[in-house]
Amino acid sequence: MEREEFLQVYRHSLAHVLAKAVVEVFGKENVQYAIGPQIEDGLYYDFVLPRPVTEEDYKVIEDKMNEILKRKEDWRREEIPRDEALSLFKNQKYKVEIIQDLPEDAVISIYYTGDDFVDLCRGPHIENSKELLSTAFKVKSASSAYWRGDQKRDSMQRIYVYAFPSKDELKAHINMIKEAMERDHKKLGPKQELFMFNETAPGMPYWLPRGWKMYQALLKFSREIQEKHGYQEISAPLINNKKLWLISGHWAHYVNNMFMVPGFDGFLKADAEVPNVAETLDDDAPVHISRLAAMTPLYNRENDDTMAAKPMNCPNAMMTYKRTNHSYKELPIRYSEYDVLHRKEKSGQLNGLFRVQEFRQDDDHTFVMESQIESEIEDIMNIADEIYGTFGVTYRAEFSTRPEDYMGDIEVWNRAEAALKKILDKKYGEGGYEINEGDGAFYGPKIDLQIKDALGREWQCGTIQLDFQLPHNFGLTYQDSDGNMVQPVVIHRAIYGSLERFIGIIIENYKGAFPFWLSPYQVGLVPIRVEHNEFTKALEEKLKAAGIRVEADYADKNMNEKIKTYKTLKDPYIVVIGDKEVAEGTVSVTVRGLKEQIHGMKVDDFVKLCVKMEESKAGELATE
Repeated sequence: MEREEFLQVYRHSLAHVLAKAVVEVFGKENVQYAIGPQIEDGLYYDFVLPRPVTEEDYKVIEDKMNEILKRKEDWRREEIPRDEALSLFKNQKYKVEIIQDLPEDAVISIYYTGDDFVDLCRGPHIENSKELLSTAFKVKSASSAYWRGDQKRDSMQRIYVYAFPSKDELKAHINMIKEAMERDHKKLGPKQELFMFNETAPGMPYWLPRGWKMYQALLKFSREIQEKHGYQEISAPLINNKKLWLISGHWAHYVNNMFMVPGFDGFLKADAEVPNVAETLDDDAPVHISRLAAMTPLYNRENDDTMAAKPMNCPNAMMTYKRTNHSYKELPIRYSEYDVLHRKEKSGQLNGLFRVQEFRQDDDHTFVMESQIESEIEDIMNIADEIYGTFGVTYRAEFSTRPEDYMGDIEVWNRAEAALKKILDKKYGEGGYEINEGDGAFYGPKIDLQIKDALGREWQCGTIQLDFQLPHNFGLTYQDSDGNMVQPVVIHRAIYGSLERFIGIIIENYKGAFPFWLSPYQVGLVPIRVEHNEFTKALEEKLKAAGIRVEADYADKNMNEKIKTYKTLKDPYIVVIGDKEVAEGTVSVTVRGLKEQIHGMKVDDFVKLCVKMEESKAGELATE
């Protein structure tokens, strides 16, 4: 049996054991059991129980599961008529509902675990509980869940269990989970004052001063590289008329993920009728609220001037290109953008910085002749190598082909796919990349770059998309060498992808201890007493003049308290200044990660070291 098949059968069977254990612990008459599928690292089962499951119950349930396995009970599969199934599970309301929802001709199968527990299931399963004795499992957690994911239905308790073929694999997984919790960007980000979220703007991060400095460092790095490769940066409106999205095709394919902004004719005139909203206000409503109500714009229902916050930059880049005539001598034309984007997500899909509703990306739209496709994408891959290499992350490529809802001519798609395949074959060799059939964008095939984080998880960040459709939709042309007006090809490209997601990844990769060049503040200055402030301020100015991000604590308080703060914020260098440093014109430096302090470093030498670290984009902190 293949490993994946074994895991599926083993974990699914263990879910039945979990259900049987819960029934025995809480009493058959007190338990309603619903469904129990296997998942990536184990399984879960949904129950309605007489009381909430607590952490004290976890060990009790585990012990009961082990006891059941040691009974070495036979498992028996039976196929039974619908009426018999309904009678058998008459006291289990969720099983009854499942049976009633099955087609009339469905085969209804049940599994007995021993003679005293039966579950509704397709299988397959093990033949005897002893087959599970050599495996390893641990109750992970219990949480609330709604029956069939519908918040209007019954609230249930979902018990999760880690399950692996061996104790070593279970231990390794638990250690990985522990490490993931320690690296969790949703905890580290607020702790290090990088970002926050607020319920008034779900999935839209507030970037705090420290986090925004790091954000700007990432943008600066991207801009420097793109400048070397001939990119031109543009910025375009964040809200656009519906007409633009109709032309591009995004309206038909993406409208449910767009934030709408209804158009309006302007504010009410003084003699116009005030909308009812003002009448609903309390008499003691604040004056500014009453005025706002009276100024509410009227929606123009006669003209469809609906606007939408842009979820991507593509149409704006097309309009920028279209503003003037172009010659083949100008191509490639590379328009990069870092504008804010908004994409509407379901609340349950939001996940810290990994899945947000507002973000920026290192976007680019490059206009090329077909003959330039290969060389341009090769250059993009070189940029990806440089950027990812700086962060020490590896990546692999995935090639996504024509989806079912594609736009355009099939022959154009065939040419585009052939071009990308040729590039990938050249760089990685045939079979050196994954092919995702039917997963391309609606306007063209694409190459997605999947980077691997410190925990071995993969994230889709970079993307390279070849597009023959949008230039056609927008009527884009250039004059070729024969004087004919022909259509360019567009390459959509991002390397970081969403900067928010990328920052979430690197927070966890570095565990919040960022390389010098990326750290929000690179140097923390600690004058021991107030009489050392003057020397410290002079040093601060020198570092700032050299382009170094520096912070200093001039408060009259204990030196160790200042140092502790900077260590918590993980500043790469903490500089302590006392009588000796002032007298000798030196600094004492604590390098993050080193126990020993460096004493007697000349101020100018320290400034030069910081500049060297900033320019080198080094991943390790230098000590000399």
